[in-house]
Amino acid sequence: MKAIGWMPGSVRTAFSWTFRPEEYILLTTSPAAPPRTTKYRRRYSCSWRSFSRVFTLRKTLVSVTLVPVFLLLAIICQGIPPNYEDIRSFEHRLPQHSLSGHQPQYLRFPGHLWGFGFNNVLQEAIMMSYLAYMSNVSFVFEDYTWSHLPLPWTIYDFALRPARIPFNALISGPTAGGPMPSAPNAPRAVSAEFYAQVCGGRESQKYVITSLNAPNDADGVVMIDWWVNQLASVQEPCIEIDSSAHDVFDRHFFGNPRILSLWESLTKSPMLTDFAWSPLVQAAVSRNFALLQPESAKDLYDAHSRKSLAGLVALHLRRGDYKGHCPNLAKWGADYMGINQHPSLPDRFDRSPYANDTNARLTYYLDHCWPSTEQVVEKLRGIRKEYPGLRRVFVLSNEWAWSLDGLKSALEEDGWDDLVSSTDIVLDSEQKHVAMAVDMAIAEKAEVFIGNGFSSLTSNVVMLRMAKGMEGKSNRFL
Repeated sequence: MKAIGWMPGSVRTAFSWTFRPEEYILLTTSPAAPPRTTKYRRRYSCSWRSFSRVFTLRKTLVSVTLVPVFLLLAIICQGIPPNYEDIRSFEHRLPQHSLSGHQPQYLRFPGHLWGFGFNNVLQEAIMMSYLAYMSNVSFVFEDYTWSHLPLPWTIYDFALRPARIPFNALISGPTAGGPMPSAPNAPRAVSAEFYAQVCGGRESQKYVITSLNAPNDADGVVMIDWWVNQLASVQEPCIEIDSSAHDVFDRHFFGNPRILSLWESLTKSPMLTDFAWSPLVQAAVSRNFALLQPESAKDLYDAHSRKSLAGLVALHLRRGDYKGHCPNLAKWGADYMGINQHPSLPDRFDRSPYANDTNARLTYYLDHCWPSTEQVVEKLRGIRKEYPGLRRVFVLSNEWAWSLDGLKSALEEDGWDDLVSSTDIVLDSEQKHVAMAVDMAIAEKAEVFIGNGFSSLTSNVVMLRMAKGMEGKSNRFL
């Protein structure tokens, strides 16, 4: 018996009364015998029955159970974050961490920011340490904290990151317990660990001052004076600020020109005159000298050098979450950060002409907060006319490397020698988690800095550059 395969469509059409789509005929080889029709059903590989055979309940449960295992393995394969034990040992051995000799008063802010970006934490810590300095008490500095869970790591962007990083992995100077050459008699800051040792016992008495009646809407000078007066009458050695009513220095303070009333005093205080990036950060900057092309290696090694990286313009191009944040800024009618409204800065932000036109206002905000590649190229072209020696661009960005290829091509076509971004910087495992500080240290040294006026990173870079004596006009905004 020979099986005859599928018949041509023309034959099947002619005998349509005999066939059905899922049937075929098996014919005998003897012409005398009457044809016998045997029906065979086609077997579909994707039938429910075959599917149920392959994916049994047990196999399905096992597969679902393995999904988080594979995700965990993928996260772990990206690397286990460092614990920075050597830097913690350095903090532990700071000379002021001694119980012998005279003990100053200590000022701690238990309600300090945590779980926020580094620059939100940094601007707050600088102001808190400035208040402690003005009150002649020792500031208690904290870890840069992303999570209060007992685990040493947390997960962010499908990768492990340290839950807590010692502050001296990021910055040095008075805010992190460093010396104050410009004020040698002022009490140095201590770590939260040492404060707990001194003030954590049952016999210790903590004096608590609430922020409830603090003049939070006043100018910066008025706010600082109020707190200094509150602290002046305290005799207890351990002082804590209860900021549960409202933050001592909130986002409205940093986003308002009220902060500028403190400018002269703040920029001349040890918090800024003796500020320095941590040795870990400075080592990363020096490691990448070939990308940054300084005229002299000393320009990178000397943390307090006022000389800039000639020919380099640093561009802060904020992406990522700002895609949704920029339209919100337009909705709220937000201004530039307070420091970014300093009168010596040439670029101003004026939303008043668009007060009654929602679409025009949104476009105006996006031009300055989320500019297109063409707008960035045009801005850099204008800056180069003012500073003809500029040849190279360093881009600080949270953007993916491939997303910057279009900007790099456009700048090269416009005559720039080179574009280097945050993704090109070579970092070791410890420096990887302080990369934002490495970017800022480079931007601080650039001949010209172009930032996002709404960003706290830009605000901090502008403040540090001007505190070093760099001209206000060398700081621009998109």
